[in-house]
Amino acid sequence: MLPDRYLRQILDNLTTAVMLLDAELRLTYLNPAAEMLLAVSGQRVLRQPVGELFNDTSAALASLLGSLKTGDPFTKREAQLNLANGQALMVDYSVTPITAGERDWILMELYPRDRLLRITKEEAQLSKQEVTKVLVRGLAHEIKNPLGGIRGAAQLLARELPEESLKDYTDVIIAEADRLRNLVDRMLGPYRPPNLQPLNVHEITERVISLLQAETQGRLTLQRDYDPSIPDIMGDREQLIQAVLNIVRNAMQAIEAAQGLETGEITLETRALRQFTIGQVRHRLVCRIQIIDNGPGIPDDIVESIFYPMVSGRAEGTGLGLSITQNIVSQHQGLIECESAPGRTLFTLFLPLEHSPGE
Repeated sequence: MLPDRYLRQILDNLTTAVMLLDAELRLTYLNPAAEMLLAVSGQRVLRQPVGELFNDTSAALASLLGSLKTGDPFTKREAQLNLANGQALMVDYSVTPITAGERDWILMELYPRDRLLRITKEEAQLSKQEVTKVLVRGLAHEIKNPLGGIRGAAQLLARELPEESLKDYTDVIIAEADRLRNLVDRMLGPYRPPNLQPLNVHEITERVISLLQAETQGRLTLQRDYDPSIPDIMGDREQLIQAVLNIVRNAMQAIEAAQGLETGEITLETRALRQFTIGQVRHRLVCRIQIIDNGPGIPDDIVESIFYPMVSGRAEGTGLGLSITQNIVSQHQGLIECESAPGRTLFTLFLPLEHSPGE
């Protein structure tokens, strides 16, 4: 039989949220997956009645007591748990009454329905990202080849022109060919793979804040909400600064155009998440960076396609910033998500705090 410490280690590493209640429906154990799901610290809520954590209905609590009395397990589908922090959580949960150590207990397993939908959405986004990457690279190849020929022909023509003033026309051809080539290069994103080094995530956010403060001359409110306990990530400092800066600068420009910088506010928040899945890979620890602004929001007709190249909500925008950001995050094995409504736009970056050997 496995010792208790091994059993505890197994429970701590489950991706399923597990809680143990005593006969008075007080919390006696939460695994890390449950802590993350419920956004609580296990140490703080231990010995609290489960009703205080969930603010749940008396009928639901009566079902728990009834299961404890009869010894019959049950499963509840699409249950809404109203958390103590004010959030609502849609879950399926299973209840299993058990007897151990001459005492009665209730084992609860929670399966977040929104998380299942989110994983499906993430997989679809990653699939679309790969298709877009292949399309853009193929298109870039087809564009850059004739551009090189046009530029070379213009240079040769310039040498043969009898009058110096006529070279103004070939100069325009060469300049426009260079502009298009640079545009294609930006669509492709960084040439080199990221140079992964141990990096404090707050070096990135602080650098971005300092750049925005200089750019807006202090007229825009920039807030920090950091978790100082986050360990170093493995990342490319310059690329990640560029990725976060693209998002924050987009938010700043949207606020300036819609309402003026003086009423704008952007918050950079960092947190560490445990047992988090990105695509098909489960990571023991993930760094979450959130950029929240109070701007006008992203137009509904483009919110689902904002990570595609050349898609922009501003007439003067190139539509490349978020595409480049997604490419950088993807090269770091991470994920980027967006939620937007008037008055609140949220971009979330998930970056693994550990990488596979050799990556």
